[in-house]
Amino acid sequence: MSLHQHIGVQSFPHWLLWAKQVNKMKRLMGFLLFLLLSQARSLDLPTNGLPEFMDYEDLVELDPGKSPFAHENRRYQRSTISDHESDEVTENVDDQITLYSYKVQSTITSRVANTVVQSKVVNNSPYPQNVELDVQIPKGAFVTNFSMIVNGVPFISTIRERTVARGLYAQARAKGKTAGWVSSNSLDMENFKIEVNVLPGSNVQFELHYQEVKWRKLGSYEHKLYLKPGRLAKHLEVDVWIVEPQGIRFLHVPENLGDHFDGVPLITKGKQKAHVSFKPTVAQQRKCPSCSETAVDGQLVIKYDVTREKKAGELEVFNGYFVHFFAPESLDPIPKNILFVIDVSGSMWGIKMKQTVEAMKTILDDLRAEDQFSVVDFNHNVRSWRDELVSATNAQITDAKKYIEKIQPSGGTNINEALMRAIFILNEASNLGMLDPNSVSLIILVSDGDPTVGELKLSNIQKNVKGSIQDNISLFSLGIGFDVDFDFLERLSQENHGVAQRIYGNQDTSLQLKQFYNQVSTPLLRNVQFNYPQEAVTDVTQNSFHNYFGGSEIVVAGKVEADKLDHVESIITATSANAQLVMDTLAEMQDLDAFLSKDKHADPDFTRKLWAYLTINQLLAERSMAVTNLDKKKITRTILQMSLDHHVVSPLTAMLIENPDGNERMLADSPMDQRKPCCQGTLLSNGKKTTQSSIPSWAKPAPTEGPMSAKQAEVLVATPPPHVMRVENDPHFIIYLPKSQKNICFNIDSEPGKILNLVSDPETGVLVNGQLVGAKMPKNKKLSTYFGKLAFYFQSQDMKIEISTEVITLKNGLHTTILSWLDTAHIVHKKLLVSVKKEKTVNITLDGDMSFSVLLHRVWKKHPINVDFLGIYIPPTNKFSLNAHGLIGQFMHEPKVHIFNERPGQHPGKPEASMEVKGHKLTVTRGLQKDYRTDMVLGTDVPCWFVHNSGKGFLDGHYKDYLVPQLYSFLKIPLKNV
Repeated sequence: MSLHQHIGVQSFPHWLLWAKQVNKMKRLMGFLLFLLLSQARSLDLPTNGLPEFMDYEDLVELDPGKSPFAHENRRYQRSTISDHESDEVTENVDDQITLYSYKVQSTITSRVANTVVQSKVVNNSPYPQNVELDVQIPKGAFVTNFSMIVNGVPFISTIRERTVARGLYAQARAKGKTAGWVSSNSLDMENFKIEVNVLPGSNVQFELHYQEVKWRKLGSYEHKLYLKPGRLAKHLEVDVWIVEPQGIRFLHVPENLGDHFDGVPLITKGKQKAHVSFKPTVAQQRKCPSCSETAVDGQLVIKYDVTREKKAGELEVFNGYFVHFFAPESLDPIPKNILFVIDVSGSMWGIKMKQTVEAMKTILDDLRAEDQFSVVDFNHNVRSWRDELVSATNAQITDAKKYIEKIQPSGGTNINEALMRAIFILNEASNLGMLDPNSVSLIILVSDGDPTVGELKLSNIQKNVKGSIQDNISLFSLGIGFDVDFDFLERLSQENHGVAQRIYGNQDTSLQLKQFYNQVSTPLLRNVQFNYPQEAVTDVTQNSFHNYFGGSEIVVAGKVEADKLDHVESIITATSANAQLVMDTLAEMQDLDAFLSKDKHADPDFTRKLWAYLTINQLLAERSMAVTNLDKKKITRTILQMSLDHHVVSPLTAMLIENPDGNERMLADSPMDQRKPCCQGTLLSNGKKTTQSSIPSWAKPAPTEGPMSAKQAEVLVATPPPHVMRVENDPHFIIYLPKSQKNICFNIDSEPGKILNLVSDPETGVLVNGQLVGAKMPKNKKLSTYFGKLAFYFQSQDMKIEISTEVITLKNGLHTTILSWLDTAHIVHKKLLVSVKKEKTVNITLDGDMSFSVLLHRVWKKHPINVDFLGIYIPPTNKFSLNAHGLIGQFMHEPKVHIFNERPGQHPGKPEASMEVKGHKLTVTRGLQKDYRTDMVLGTDVPCWFVHNSGKGFLDGHYKDYLVPQLYSFLKIPLKNV
């Protein structure tokens, strides 16, 4: 968890909660209060602070009779200096947020972990401050509760059905009430973030609850707590209590936080219980004795395993539920036949490919002598290192490494043919009797994109794989990057006895790939079956992947009729490397009940929580593979009811957070990708479809061609500039003027088919035009128009880029490349970088100094009025010439604007003002427009002064003067304002 102080708007990944907790009137009252207090010394009034300060006077001791607010550039601390001075929290006046307490507590009962994160923050400054809570939650954990107290106002949460919660959120937003929104980004660690505004002298308290199940990997359980307070905390306390009825075999706390905290974590371990505490003093938190920054920034990791008897499993019955843990020890690994299928398309160029190669070299070294393997690599073509499986001898491994090192990424992505090749190699080896009967066969697919060549329809690829792959082959998928269609890879793997995992480009790809391989590549058992007495056991569920791999375990849970038997007995059959095994387990109910009742840290509800966790996750997996809509609806209803009953945020529910009056609301959603079905082909300019890519040689990324790189492109996409020129909707122009720091907006009402010039700069050779499309029918007797096509011309690069709602076309001389919005690609040509993010954006950057971003807006195809359209965003830059013009280009060199005489307007909440610009005096109206870069659904409000009559007086000339005959036509005559 981290806490930050900042002012302004920014976007966050998963669990983002954007919450401005005070309205304008509260801000005004806070400012007036500050003015009153700042005059306290001259009025000779007692100034022992606001009531909120009294609870925290041990943090800041004020001189008698002086204002509680420090003056500019003044430092403050406790007035008593002692040998313990380093334990005091000293702040700059520019950073007067005090973290009073930061507490994390986890209780783990039979692998079910409940974690509570609490923090208390005080605003000691004379101004309202934004305080942000940032908690990193393990992927797959369920958030169960959140509450906070802001400026003395409590906020509590409830779990609602997703659409209901969103409806309540929308009502608050429509009524102008404070409303926060969550955007989702499924990461290995999910971020719960919330920002609130804290009044001077006030405080905020956060409390977050989440639960997870610990899975055994590589011989141990691992509990991670991400500690990122962001600043020194007066009270920093972390406690982890572990209760394992089966017994704790070992417990280890790696020094992940660094040598700085050597000896600070304290470990107490008994036979069945353990306690780990981490409570550094303020002095220990400091990076150095004189530093004001905290050194607490990292993971507190606890690894442990339970005591296992020869029976290989442990069955626990409690409170009407049973849990069965099955993890056999001391079994020899089964020989494996493994096909590595590696994406080497152009989008893998750079660090992705480098790290993949390094990981593959390490993985090949881990193969055992009895294993067989081969490598398939693919772009628009498919190649094999060997067309058959070969033994993992030293010579073959060395040769395979040399082959992988020579790979040069380029071209498109033909996933279907690559998988068919791998399946054919394994099937043929099986048919020819070349495989050990006790071996297992695996395919590991590594890719960063969706298919762009060959079979493009994802459902057809799934059918092809399912119809060709033998039942004894498992398919594992690794999706690299943020843009990969992970839902598709997950379905593909789950349908074929495997699992999928996402790897992110901003993390160590090599490390993640090796970790995933280690988890799935050492099979111990197969054909595992559990048999329970049907008269006593119901609603049995287990972890969705039939996990027979080394160091892992199978977890089964269900309901039990306690009055029908005094124990539960299970017969387990499985196949190991050498024999057919039969194992049985037995657990006495009264023993567990007596043990748990004696420990205050044991969770008496752990069996129910584990059963619910397993069941919801299994149902989610079944839902993604449902064959009919009826089946999907039945599963959906079950998941929804279970999520509500067990109070968890799942993909079908949302957490609504509100104050007692209900006039301030926030919404927390769990991630649910809403993918659009893939098209049959790529639409070309002649209207025909093709399944072949034609990326020319000049479009292949090359590290020596100009200063741009794919890495720079990712930064541009991930961090959009806050102030830009925008054109959105039908069409609304928002012109940001950097010098005056004002947004001026206007609309253009024209006709479908017309082409408007946005930027025309013949001297630099840069042109941007937009062609309008009309709505399907008029609304209120007015036909709305939108940008359906945008054209860019960069003369110095000899490049034309045409972007429609269907395709992206790049023309360089005689070469033409056509990309679909279903592609994700990075194309470098000379000093020009074009980055396509699937179904979202196209970013164009010239020489690192001039950039353009195009957003795709999809609407329901059967909507009676609306159509798909494009939005465009252009950051202000001084790289255009003085003669640059166009509806946007003319403002790259800012005109002088004076806005004055603000007064009530004709409509409540929309004041009017006078504006002097370009020799004209105009009446403008205050209003809101939208920026959709960080929220593609609802957008972010952008306040602006609206110029009426299609921008008349603000624009040079009339808007019709900006109509051009062709998509690549420059404005012929520079316009003057008349």
